[in-house]
Amino acid sequence: MSALKQSANSFTCSLARVSERSLKAATTYMLRRLAKFLRPALVLVAVFAVIGLAGVAYQGLRTLQRLTFVEADRDRWQRPADIIRALDVKDGNVVVDFGSGAGYFTLKLSDAVGPKGEVIAVDLRNLSLQFLRIRALLQRKRNIRIIVGEPDDPHLPDVIADSVLILNTYHELSNPQTILRHISQALRRGGRLVIVDRSQAEHPLSPDMVEADLRQQGFELIGREDSFIKDPEQDLWWLIMSTKR
Repeated sequence: MSALKQSANSFTCSLARVSERSLKAATTYMLRRLAKFLRPALVLVAVFAVIGLAGVAYQGLRTLQRLTFVEADRDRWQRPADIIRALDVKDGNVVVDFGSGAGYFTLKLSDAVGPKGEVIAVDLRNLSLQFLRIRALLQRKRNIRIIVGEPDDPHLPDVIADSVLILNTYHELSNPQTILRHISQALRRGGRLVIVDRSQAEHPLSPDMVEADLRQQGFELIGREDSFIKDPEQDLWWLIMSTKR
């Protein structure tokens, strides 16, 4: 009886080993078949991913080149040095570029405030700010802070800025009084706000309207040029300088 039981146990163990080997063999076979089936698909996915990334990189490079070309043209008529002078920027200042876009003025202001200063770039468009990040990295500008704002809130810290620039953006504001209130809170006492914009048929904005908005928010006007720039398309740009009381 004992011998029979031992024989049965031996047979069971042998059967278990055979079953385990068979399961491993079957699993290995299935995995090999699956890998053989998936390998071309994975290669195809990898190829498409590389092509996609290459396409994105190419488009990004083209955009950076286009920005360089456009900004070189703006240098000829935008009077950037005069606008920076109107901001009364000093070494070590904190300046806000409100509506910065891809950073035409942000990058210039970075040099103006020096390594001890800071430029805060605010815009609603995340894509434009991504290009600004890339450009700041390529140009080794380490004194630029980027903030993604909202239509009625630029998310600026209180009492942080020595001056604020709003260029070609005021006409897009849906609630300028709210934005001016936020900017006033961000400015130090005596800080300067410079607004440069243009009057167009689709944006009937006059310097008188902006001046009234500024006075309503407690700003003191210190300068105004109604014919500050005439751009290549013959649009007339104006400039208003004000300070926080």
